Amino acid sequence: MEGETGDQCLRGVEQRSVSRVLSADTTEKVDLLLKATGNVPIMKKTKWQIDVDKSVLWVITWIKRHLKLDANEALFLYVSQSFAPSPDHRIRNLYECFAVDGRLVLYYSKTPAWG
Repeated sequence: MEGETGDQCLRGVEQRSVSRVLSADTTEKVDLLLKATGNVPIMKKTKWQIDVDKSVLWVITWIKRHLKLDANEALFLYVSQSFAPSPDHRIRNLYECFAVDGRLVLYYSKTPAWG
């Protein structure tokens, strides 16, 4: 009986280890819809899938690179056409609070657009 319990325990540990490896390999992504506002170039593709653990700063930097903007140019990001999230906010938190129809809609601009 003790052997069976030990074997069962080892199988449980192996299963948990496999589960951790599988969950580490699969990153959770959400749909992100980017809309231009103001005097910023419009992206040809507006719908993207993004890792939920990325920060707002990462998204801003990525948009600048994608649009070939200078690194020192300002780029403002807005949620719900109303507020600018802080650069350290995680996409997961914004998605959980402000997603509409399974998408997080972010507006980007080179000048301040909303307060």
